[in-house]
Amino acid sequence: MTAPSPHDRDAARLKDLGYQQELRRTLGVLGNISMGFAVVSPVVALYAVAMVGTIVAGPAWIWALPLVLIGQCLVVNVYAELASQWPLAGGPYQWGRRLLGPSFGWLGGWVWQFAVMFGNTTVAYLAAPWVFALIGVTPTPGQLVAVSIAVLLGCMLINAYGIRILSLVVSLGIAAEAIASVLVGFALLLFFREHGFVLFTGTMGAEALSGGSVTLAFLAAVAVAGWAFIGFDACVSASEETKDAGRQVPRGMWWALLSVGAVVILNAMAVALSHPAPEKVVLGEDLDPVTTAVVHSFGSWSDKPFVVVVLVGFLACAMASQGGAARGLYSLARDDVFPFSKHVRKINKRKAPIGGLVASTLVSSCGLLLGLNATAIGSLIAFGTAATFLPFFLVSLAALIARLRGTWVPSGHIRQGRKGTFLNVLAVLWTAFEVVNVCWPREILAVPGAPWYQVWAGLLGTVAILAVGLGYLLIRRPHDKLRGRGPATAPATGSSPDGSGAAASPDGSGPVPDAEAGAGPGHQLAAESS
Repeated sequence: MTAPSPHDRDAARLKDLGYQQELRRTLGVLGNISMGFAVVSPVVALYAVAMVGTIVAGPAWIWALPLVLIGQCLVVNVYAELASQWPLAGGPYQWGRRLLGPSFGWLGGWVWQFAVMFGNTTVAYLAAPWVFALIGVTPTPGQLVAVSIAVLLGCMLINAYGIRILSLVVSLGIAAEAIASVLVGFALLLFFREHGFVLFTGTMGAEALSGGSVTLAFLAAVAVAGWAFIGFDACVSASEETKDAGRQVPRGMWWALLSVGAVVILNAMAVALSHPAPEKVVLGEDLDPVTTAVVHSFGSWSDKPFVVVVLVGFLACAMASQGGAARGLYSLARDDVFPFSKHVRKINKRKAPIGGLVASTLVSSCGLLLGLNATAIGSLIAFGTAATFLPFFLVSLAALIARLRGTWVPSGHIRQGRKGTFLNVLAVLWTAFEVVNVCWPREILAVPGAPWYQVWAGLLGTVAILAVGLGYLLIRRPHDKLRGRGPATAPATGSSPDGSGAAASPDGSGPVPDAEAGAGPGHQLAAESS
């Protein structure tokens, strides 16, 4: 008998998880990688952290990047096991409710959604100045907000044409961005280096902003560097549009994170070593050290082409991030557990989640109103970083608790046994540390004279979103709609590597019940006990 095609297996697997194939499944592994690569984005990451990192910790801030990259690899390791078993859009929501129950999953999904949507606000706002740089105009706050909204609307239009067009546009953008980034980085290192590598052993007195403590200065740099390595979960958002998603989405996350990590570290080192006066960056006299290093090295002719590369990177990031947010909203809305679900879950004729696109664009655009106050947007940036690490922590914690209870034994293509449990513990410790580190109020990360609420923005914003989510959970009780859903607890046909429908045991000795199949003493995943 002819074996089912990969498309048929994907559709069958999705049906076993309780859903019909509504989105268009056309992405291969490269398309999935491009989604994650675009959101992590080496150009956006570098511009977001290079200047601030140098101010708070001097050239030695560079060591925060590999540390954060290693920490994020621990998160990807957990996400890979989960995406392998449950390749669904809206990962934190879908995984959390299967691991620890509907309430936990819904709240994790709520926090993740708003983190991504306000992250879109940040990317669009940071992209706007490059539009004006291209035409040589100094913008007013109102003009910046107007262009930022135009960026979001333009990205929504491209997203509305479906995943195939989105993937094509994003892939072209990141190809230009990656080639330019790698070429510029190696050129700066090989031909335009102004300093030796000993530069990275000193702080140039930057620790003075942290009361003279090098340790506190480095912790601030680690908090800043956290922004550089988030967004790989966009690969998960495209799970239901990726062929052989159980295998390819984990690969996509790893490739996206590691490739961007390598480029960011390369370019961060190259910029520092080729900058004519790094001490001016430490003193806050050069607010754009990346452009300074490039133009100083290549000459004034490189200014506009470099602006184009940076702008392309920001636009690709905004498109992919907005697409991920829309698919997460769609995942919540099709279960009727999000406000205005009837409208948010709508799919257009091109199989794009148009309801989620409109909703995410509205929320992100509302956040841009803070940009009318030049200092207030900093609060949004701080919140976006803090709120993004919180779902990383919640997912890692849920996976670890379910492992230790014995209610979840990974049964997808990736099953790591005891090693997976050990790495899961490290992921929980890392993400817990980074949530606290990023939320910690630091005046040095706010503009001079910023009001107290901006200094506390990470913590206040995260608490506010949690409070609103908990209020909605208690009043509207969306989790009640998830309890006892029959299709969502069906056996996981097709989850085994050989496509037989039986999940293999961790040691490969034979089939075991799928964690969500309802077989075994912990069959409801401790949903009601939590």
